[in-house]
Amino acid sequence: MKKNKRMTITIGKRIVGSGKPILIVAELSANHLHKYELAEKTLHAAKEAGADAIKLQTYTADTITIDCKNKYFLIKGGTIWDGKTFYELYKEAYTPWEWHAPLQKLAKELGLIFFSTPFDKTAVDYLEKLKVPMYKIGSPEIVDIPLIEYAAKKGKPMLLSTGIATEKEIREAVDACRKVSNKDVVVLKCTSAYPTPLEEVNLRTMPDMAERFGVLVGISDHSQGISVPIAAAALGASIIEKHFILDRKFGGPDSEFSLEPAEFKEMVKRVRETEKLLGKATYELTEKVKVGRRGARSLFVVEDMKKGELFTEKNIRSIRPCFGLAPKEIKTVLGKKAKKDIERGTPLSWSLIAKAK
Repeated sequence: MKKNKRMTITIGKRIVGSGKPILIVAELSANHLHKYELAEKTLHAAKEAGADAIKLQTYTADTITIDCKNKYFLIKGGTIWDGKTFYELYKEAYTPWEWHAPLQKLAKELGLIFFSTPFDKTAVDYLEKLKVPMYKIGSPEIVDIPLIEYAAKKGKPMLLSTGIATEKEIREAVDACRKVSNKDVVVLKCTSAYPTPLEEVNLRTMPDMAERFGVLVGISDHSQGISVPIAAAALGASIIEKHFILDRKFGGPDSEFSLEPAEFKEMVKRVRETEKLLGKATYELTEKVKVGRRGARSLFVVEDMKKGELFTEKNIRSIRPCFGLAPKEIKTVLGKKAKKDIERGTPLSWSLIAKAK
């Protein structure tokens, strides 16, 4: 195990990591359906729903694969895209590069962090011109060490998605960033099944990765619903990424595992509540708890007593509330004498106990 020494990283003007608010990312992906106006509306809705950042994907069908219909390029295996070629899927799903700059401008106006996933070196070069604040490496690209090194050399935070990676491949990807002196790495637990069955999320891997690789961690979630992001928040996620769509009825390659605005807003609410309830490791009592502590047990005189009368288990008891001596003192008190007359219902104190001669 490697101790996690990287407690925070800076993304633009935002500090992410230990003790800081979780960065919540809305993934636009293909949910614009190649309609620019829809992409703009989606950014507005994401901001309204509580997103901190918006993420695009920067590729074309030709930069990510080739137009080939042989068996190697045909999607199969029970996915929601079975029957299509990789080229056909990416032709449908890509975001036109000429949209990036105006969407980045809109994101800035809305107060959203804008970044993207580059799928090859030309995409990195393009995004560098836009001065994006960080890079996300998609799950299938985590094995592309030359691409990771190329992006990491730009000196910006790197998000590594682990959807298809083995432990060895994750380590190689993290090491590739460190090799070029980039220590600002966040590893995102991800499962490359679309949508992801809950029993395949294996979220306990996320905190294990934090220790194993010495990095900040988060979640890139493709499950349906909001359970996974909330659980990830409880397990120490620094970043949560979820696909965002205005309406699943629009369809599209990623619609099945995307959240609509009301769902995303509820997710953000629950994540923020989780952050509050986690708080910090402390044994200090808050003022509200101190008020509640008055209801704890303590020693009270439960029968009227005369001066010189012995304290017994009959005339003193451990009861609520907490204004008398601690219950643990009862053995010390039993058999001692009352210093003065004591009225029933009086909290027992040392001042009421006569000193032995």
